[in-house]
Amino acid sequence: MIVLRVALVSLIATSSIALTGCSSLSRMISAPPDPARYAALVAAPDRTPEDRALDAGRKPAELLVFTGVTPGMRVAELAAGGGYTAELLARAVAPTGQVYGQNTPALLQRFLEKPWSTRLERPVMKGVIRLDRTLDDPFPADVKDLDAVLFVLFYHDTVALNVDRGRMNRAIFAALKPGGSYVVVDHSGRAGTGTSEGSTLHRIEESVVRGEIEAAGFKLASEGSFLREPSDPRDWNASPRQAAERRGQSDRFVLRFVKP
Repeated sequence: MIVLRVALVSLIATSSIALTGCSSLSRMISAPPDPARYAALVAAPDRTPEDRALDAGRKPAELLVFTGVTPGMRVAELAAGGGYTAELLARAVAPTGQVYGQNTPALLQRFLEKPWSTRLERPVMKGVIRLDRTLDDPFPADVKDLDAVLFVLFYHDTVALNVDRGRMNRAIFAALKPGGSYVVVDHSGRAGTGTSEGSTLHRIEESVVRGEIEAAGFKLASEGSFLREPSDPRDWNASPRQAAERRGQSDRFVLRFVKP
């Protein structure tokens, strides 16, 4: 009887600990993305007219839902450019999250210094840390355990820039925490073109991107269809500098990879 009583007390204690652990775990799991919240972020009255003009073609609310970025997360955008997506991420992770915005020094000197610096002066960007680094080595050693890394409409440009994409993707893998997401959006190239049209039509073949990223250790987790344009013949230059009147009309793949 005494042995039975001791065993029963031990079982109750163990069950209590297990339940407490489950409760703690449930608090650690973030709430699922709320589409209404993202729509409200995109509709914020302090967004610039220039950014709003891009929304129809970029579908930012759908992108934020796809990425699953929520308040408190630590995320990064590679090739942040003038900061259109970086600002959306800053809004999505506010008030306690953090965003790292990377741009290469060469492109900052040629095109991006003024628009990027001006963007960073906006109050909404107070949680954004500027990284002036090459894509081969995008993060300093202390940037790690990120929740997500985004690479929007620029992976194809790594061809013309002679980026070591294997090294780049491994660096992204190292900077993410287990379960972290690597989201890539880019203009679709025609089957069989590989990387050959990266600097001419500003497109890249989707299968090549998948293969390169999976070679770094990532697993493809999901695909987004919200930027697909089936009627796009994919034979024209998708760079907005060359085809401003067709901006937002290219077929674009949206891929989310996960670090196991």
